[in-house]
Amino acid sequence: MDRHIVLIGFMGAGKTTVGGQLSATLGCPLLDTDAMIEEQAGMTISEIFANQGEEAFRRTETEVLADLACREPAVVSTGGGVPLREENRRALRDMGYVVYLKVRPDTVLRRLSGDTTRPLLQGENKREKVERLLVGRDPVYRAAAHLAVEADGRKPEDIAAEILSRIQPAEP
Repeated sequence: MDRHIVLIGFMGAGKTTVGGQLSATLGCPLLDTDAMIEEQAGMTISEIFANQGEEAFRRTETEVLADLACREPAVVSTGGGVPLREENRRALRDMGYVVYLKVRPDTVLRRLSGDTTRPLLQGENKREKVERLLVGRDPVYRAAAHLAVEADGRKPEDIAAEILSRIQPAEP
């Protein structure tokens, strides 16, 4: 593997889980941008949103991407909002092969049921928020990705196998 494999998509799409499968199969590290941000900031993402605001969080995402571009090839699991900035979409595509894991609102709501760590999903009307965010982000994710893969109702190992079969050149 000579470039990163970068997983993008909405929160709850399975980026970290599928990334773990890819990492194990390829024998390379899994790097999670949200975990890197928390480590750099010394606080959780919820705390960053509460204390510094979303814009500060988004700036830190961009800084983390610049750091990742200099690292050895790995599987990269991104936060759901990373591709929202044009500069991030360019950076993602430059650093590796970008795969969009697509999910439906029902899947997100089921997977994140009871999760209180997602700042954008706090409060009432979670379904409405998820649907609105997904509609707005889908074209952004598609613009950033080299490949889109359906992640609803599938095992992580099957999704990882599909990704590998579609990005690795066929053996002669």
